[in-house]
Amino acid sequence: MMIDPNADPIDPVDDAAAQHDERAQTQGAAGEPDPFVVLENLTAENATLKDKVLRTMAEMENVRRRTDKEVADSKLYGVSNFAREMLAVADNLHRAIASLPAEARAGSEAVKTLVEGVELTERDLLSRLARFNVRPIEPEGKKFDPNLHEVLFEVPDESMPSGTVKQVVETGYTIGDRVLRAAKVGVSRGGPKVN
Repeated sequence: MMIDPNADPIDPVDDAAAQHDERAQTQGAAGEPDPFVVLENLTAENATLKDKVLRTMAEMENVRRRTDKEVADSKLYGVSNFAREMLAVADNLHRAIASLPAEARAGSEAVKTLVEGVELTERDLLSRLARFNVRPIEPEGKKFDPNLHEVLFEVPDESMPSGTVKQVVETGYTIGDRVLRAAKVGVSRGGPKVN
């Protein structure tokens, strides 16, 4: 066989395509599938299926993680609405105790017993809420945090840094790491600024 020096060089990609076309023609003529074409088709199908399997496995893992997180959140925060309602009961018990003047407490034995019973009920309710990770926010004397506190008023006070919680009007509560109810507070104004 003589090689023509003036002929175009053979491109390997074109050569492969020509061989593929030649095989396809051979297949059609003989009526039997060309094993190379079958192998190429199976390899391509295998790669496609492998990709689908890997994507499905990744999606299933994501669904499992998301479900685990939702279950954990449900266990921790599922009682949020109920706990928020119970905070009103705790507030009313506290108001009942606070509304009784000191003289009336010291007056009769029946009043003392009643006050002790209400205080015990309040403590019991708060301890039961604590079992569900409901904890009071204790902001007095701390820097104002808009994520935990709601300012109702400012108190002029030169002795405290500005923005320090001076008075708690209504106790706030958290459940887990979320705020169940923000503490309603009064903050100081007029002192040195807090960074």
